[in-house]
Amino acid sequence: MKTSWPAIAMTLAATALFAPAAHAATTKAIVGATVVNIDGGAPIENAVVLIEGERITAVGPAARTQVPAGAEVIQMPGTYLIPGLMNMHVHFGLKLPGKDRAALADETTADLTLRMMVNARKSLAAGVTAIRMTGSEGNTGVAIREAIKRGDYAGPRVFTAGGVTMTAGHGSKPGVTYNDGPYEMVKTARARISDGQDWIKIAISGGVATDGGGIAEALMTPDEMRAVIDASHRFGIPVAAHSGSSAATSAAVDAGIDSIEHGYVLDRVVLKKMVKNNTWLVPTIMVTHPGGREYFERIGSPEWYLKRRESVGKQHWESLKAAIQEGVKIALGTDQMPFEPNDGTTSTVREAEAYVEAGMTPLQALRSATIESATMLRAQQDIGSLEAGKYADILAVNADPLKNIAALRNIVMIMKGGTVYRNDSADSIARGP
Repeated sequence: MKTSWPAIAMTLAATALFAPAAHAATTKAIVGATVVNIDGGAPIENAVVLIEGERITAVGPAARTQVPAGAEVIQMPGTYLIPGLMNMHVHFGLKLPGKDRAALADETTADLTLRMMVNARKSLAAGVTAIRMTGSEGNTGVAIREAIKRGDYAGPRVFTAGGVTMTAGHGSKPGVTYNDGPYEMVKTARARISDGQDWIKIAISGGVATDGGGIAEALMTPDEMRAVIDASHRFGIPVAAHSGSSAATSAAVDAGIDSIEHGYVLDRVVLKKMVKNNTWLVPTIMVTHPGGREYFERIGSPEWYLKRRESVGKQHWESLKAAIQEGVKIALGTDQMPFEPNDGTTSTVREAEAYVEAGMTPLQALRSATIESATMLRAQQDIGSLEAGKYADILAVNADPLKNIAALRNIVMIMKGGTVYRNDSADSIARGP
């Protein structure tokens, strides 16, 4: 059954998305589907996936995997099971330049938090079961993360990144003083860690959304980078760097940065250095990809913004292609809401499709949205693949995504932590023998 993004959006009215059911103690069994092997091996046809509570207890062929008596059986014949999708560059409180930002000019913290929670729900409805929130106002991101973790609201698993902004840098406001020099940046990084952030984020070059500061220029000093990274790593906290600059990225990699966000202008020298240092890249190609333009026009982006994104688009695309060719570790991220309509699908799926267009195989693109993202998060022991012991974050699609990544456009079942949030074949649920 084909499901487009408008159909996904309509599922938000479902009660489960507003008040998820408590995790049942009974065993669930997904039967009849093919389990896609994201390690590249043979798939498991006519598979049985057993789930107890929130976690998977067994995955295997029906001939060798018995469904326990009384189990809740979810019949999914003709579908393909994959891990829940992940998006590693998300701002649930995003306010981009233009009409979108103007409409939210008077938004209170309470309004913002409620809007973020709605965006979390919509993300789960789009099949995204884990996200990294790369910056949010105040401590709203941590509050959203904890509310979802408690089960108060439906949403993806949230990993947060607290920002350390420099004066006149990307994300700053004109005329406002932020952090300057290593000591101020270290103090702010420690404050974010004390708030409970999972990551720290710094902006080391200019960006598309800030009208000022060169996108390809190194704006943060190497001493400032080293100070934040060292201070964060002492607490076991990884650091992400917004960067469109080869020079800034090179200095950040030397300092031990964990991930580079965007990478608008990255040359082969710095890409090879990233490979050597196991530095992750989160491309967010939809920021500049032609398929994302409709989104920016829809939110009323000003002309200077549209020109800025287009001016760096060709370089961004070439950087992505080169990163794939060099073997840089890539985790999927969009810098849009995971569910945003883009080119006939969601931004998350369109990002994965773009990776294939840039040179990845469908398997590599699917891995970037699942196990590779989980590995970057250091959460691969719990999420990212369909294995016994991991959370039952499972999607069913109606075609094999390893043959055509566009199969991700047609999600027919969404499960997170053993709870089914959407099933387009709801009458297929029954009690086992």
